[in-house]
Amino acid sequence: MTQFLVHYALHLILPGIVAYTFFRNHWKKAYLIMLATMLVDLDHLLASPIFDASRCSINFHPLHSYLAIVLYAILFFLKKFRLVSLGLLLHMMTDFIDCEWMNLS
Repeated sequence: MTQFLVHYALHLILPGIVAYTFFRNHWKKAYLIMLATMLVDLDHLLASPIFDASRCSINFHPLHSYLAIVLYAILFFLKKFRLVSLGLLLHMMTDFIDCEWMNLS
């Protein structure tokens, strides 16, 4: 249960903290853009089963692959895509932490 709470707190609260800290003048817009990047989880629909609590998303799902993560990092350097990139990278970081948590169990 703790892992579940930490995972979703990082997915939902961390982007808000980042948005408020670094994009204070437009933090609501920044937060919503970063939340919208959770649509990256639509690639879970390609897996069978769609959800497996013991499966690590990183490098299993196409939009969670190492290549995709590199592309998200490159997007960070393009001002127009910075918020999307940041949201995606925070999402991948959260999923990576979740994978490591599973390895410790």
